[in-house]
Amino acid sequence: METQLNLIKPAVYIVGAGTGDPDLLTVKAQKLLSRADVILFADALVPEQILNLCRPDAEIIPTADKTLEEIVSLMVERVRSQQKSLVRLHSGDPSLYSAIHEQMQMLAEADIPFEVVPGISAFQAAAAKLKVELTVPGLVQTIILTRISGRTEVPTKEELASLATHQASLCLYLSARHVENAQAKLLEHYPSDTPVAICFRLGWPDEKIRVVPLNQMAECTKTENLIRTTLYVISPALKATDGRSHLYNPEYHHLFRA
Repeated sequence: METQLNLIKPAVYIVGAGTGDPDLLTVKAQKLLSRADVILFADALVPEQILNLCRPDAEIIPTADKTLEEIVSLMVERVRSQQKSLVRLHSGDPSLYSAIHEQMQMLAEADIPFEVVPGISAFQAAAAKLKVELTVPGLVQTIILTRISGRTEVPTKEELASLATHQASLCLYLSARHVENAQAKLLEHYPSDTPVAICFRLGWPDEKIRVVPLNQMAECTKTENLIRTTLYVISPALKATDGRSHLYNPEYHHLFRA
């Protein structure tokens, strides 16, 4: 019999699965997956190997073929009527391009308790794989997370070319199908030899990472068919640099080091 220690209360737990690597799940995400009665998972974006962490008797429901209304109806029915705990497993981090805003609104309107658990985002996993820091002193101190307009429109004031004027570390999500347009807009402000990391299906067994100059970004994407689930990292930090933080400099004094 399951002990009280292992029980979690009936509620919806919106959990970020990160890039797909089970080893990069938060400890809290692992605990919830191992204890929840029901798992609703985005099967088109979350690898099935993560489900190995779930209880053998958990109800597993894929959602790629379901509408928002169908998904929320399932949540409400399992939590309210059946008094079950439910994990809504999303790819990446729920705070970025995860479509949880409307889910939370509908859950709140239905008076269903919910909690959000963050996950490792693709830009963080990419930096780790590339062994780079995206904020290098004296070179770049800003990270922009954005996308290009497609089926979902980007507000005019956030148009890609205007963001590129900053020449920051720019992480471009959900844009591979519009890569030629994205490259053209970026080239308006970034030098053509700015390194771009093309990160395809990070955390999955078939992941690919290619680093090319900006002016080869579209060609490489098309040639290698890196269309689905691709992140672009455009950054001067991908070049070799001697930038150094003040934090550990022997000449820099702060509260913890006189």
